[in-house]
Formats: sequence, C-alpha cells, structure tokens
Amino acid sequence: MASGSYDVSPAPEGASAGQNKPDNTAFTQQRLPAWQPLLSAGTVLPLFILLGMAFLAIGLGLFFSSKNIQEVVLDYTGSPSGGGASNCSRCANLSANPLHHGSCACGISFELAVDFPAPVCLYYQLSNYYQNNRRYSISRDNEQLSGYSRALKNPIMDCQPYQYNASGYPIAPCGSIANSLFNDTFSLHRILSDGTMVPVPLDKRGISWWTDTNVMFRNPELVNGSLALAFKGTAKPPFWPNPIYDLGKGNPNNTGFVNEHFVVWMRTAALPTFRKLYSRIHQGNFSVGLPRGSYYLNITYNYPVLSFQGSKTVILSTLSWMGGKNSFLGIAYLVCGSACIVTGVAMLVVHFKYRHLNEDD
Repeated sequence: MASGSYDVSPAPEGASAGQNKPDNTAFTQQRLPAWQPLLSAGTVLPLFILLGMAFLAIGLGLFFSSKNIQEVVLDYTGSPSGGGASNCSRCANLSANPLHHGSCACGISFELAVDFPAPVCLYYQLSNYYQNNRRYSISRDNEQLSGYSRALKNPIMDCQPYQYNASGYPIAPCGSIANSLFNDTFSLHRILSDGTMVPVPLDKRGISWWTDTNVMFRNPELVNGSLALAFKGTAKPPFWPNPIYDLGKGNPNNTGFVNEHFVVWMRTAALPTFRKLYSRIHQGNFSVGLPRGSYYLNITYNYPVLSFQGSKTVILSTLSWMGGKNSFLGIAYLVCGSACIVTGVAMLVVHFKYRHLNEDD
C-alpha cells in the first residue's frame, strides 16, 4: 500500500483556527430567506397547457400577419436557361466575361394587382451565396472600418489576399467581404395610362442598423476638410471601379465607410439565400405607398452570379407590426405551443392513470 505524509507543522505564530472563517453575516453563512418551488402535477400540468395556449396565440398572430404582407418578386438573373427577365440575359453574359468592363442596363415591366401601403421596402436577394463561409466572414478589419489611422495603413492578416495591392499599398476597405460589394443599382417608375413614366423616389437613408452606422463604422479624420486626403496612401479593392471615398459622394453623412449600402453589405448573412434592404418608398407622391398599376424597374446590371450558379432577385414588400414577410417565427411558435399542449395532456393522462400508486404508497 502506498503511504503518504502530511504536513503537521504548527500554524504560524499569531494564526488561529478561526482566522479564515467567513464573517458571521446572513449572506456569508447562508442564512438568507429562500424559496424553493414544489413541483407537483397540480402546478406543472396547468403551466404546460397555459404556456402552450400562449404560444399558439402568439404563433397565430405572427403567421397571419406574415400572410397579409404583400410582395412582388422579380427575378432578373438573366440566365441562359430562362431564369429571370429575358432582356437581362445579355447583361448576364457580359458580366460573366472577365474582359468586359462597364455597366449594362436592362429592365422589367410588372403589374401591381393591389395597392401596396407605405412604407414599401425594396430588397435585393441573392441565392447560392455563402456569406457564412468562415474565411469569408472573418476577412475584414473592424478597426480599419472604425476609422483608426493605424489600421488604415496596416490591415490585419485576415484580409488576405485583399490586404495589400500589387504595388504594396494597403487596401481600404480590405478583405473579401468589402471586395465583393454588391453594386447593381435600381430605379423604379410608374407607367401612367398615357405611357408617361413617373419616377418613384427611393429613400436610401436609414436602411442599416443604427449601431452600425453610428458606432461600428466611422470614417478617418478629415485632412484639410477632405475625405480623399484622409484615405491618401491606400488603394481601392480590386473589384471596385472607384475608391471608398467616392461611395455616396456628395453626401458627407453617407460617404466612405458610413455609406449605408456598404454598411448593409458588410453585415453578413447566415444562410445562402438572403435579402438585403436597398431602399424604402414613402416619399413625395408615393408617401401613402404604391397604388395598383403598371411599373417599370430599371436595372444597372454589374454583379455576376452565373459563375457560382446563383440568382438575383428584386423584392417589393410591405411591412407589418412584426416587420417583413417571414412565416418561420409564427410556425415555430405554433409548433412549440402544440408540443406543450400535447405534452401536458399526455402527462395529465399518465397522472390520472397512475396516481393510485402514489396513494397506496
């Protein structure tokens, strides 16, 4: 048997047995009043059923609110297989050609069968696009996006291969997310009975999270009142036609890193099919929404998606008290509520069937 030894040396001079004893208070001696629920069939079973009924009520409200939201989905991928608007096929083929530079314009005519009350939101949607890829999602420099001069000139390693350009200049904004910025643009027109086209104002302000635009994303300090000079010594991302300080040029509150289209794109999506807000329609003659009738969506087609078998869609949608159209949350509440009620009923049956066993005990 293994033997052990113990230290039986006397305590240091001045030490006493009660020196490390906690204070004699209700908290340290655990004498505070406490309450512990006693779980019984009479308390648990009603709780299950009431909770299930509450979940069902919330789920029905969410589900029918989502169903009442009006949407128009316009696919403009222009794939050779016939997906999307046929007049965008030429633009799709041009965008897939690496030797092609410049924009291509196409459009879609569509009808609104019912009025769309304000505010109406215009989204763009991409499919088969994995923004949740680990290497892609971390390919950014948050300090650089916050306007720190040190990070502006020395991007982090996660931005590779879009950290520095071929000449050794730091890229701003660096990383794969910024380099792949969605750059299609849209304009909407209403077609009157005489063929006149009336432009629909698209409000592109307030489309990003407030915390993103006002906290996370900041431009560097201006140099002699110029944002371009603040970015001097940096290079644009390879896929961008213009540098960062030209984004939203002319509006100092929507230029550079705080450009809201850029901010919306930088908040990556969790699923391969996602939509992002492009603008709202709630101004001018369309302050009450979009009336039923004929419309024309003009598209500047820049973004290639055929290479990864993706698709591009524009969505016009109304809103409800719960936000945009999404049936998942309502269905989830309905499923959880049904599960609670079924579990409560099953436990109630078991309780009445076997309660005599407890009474005999």
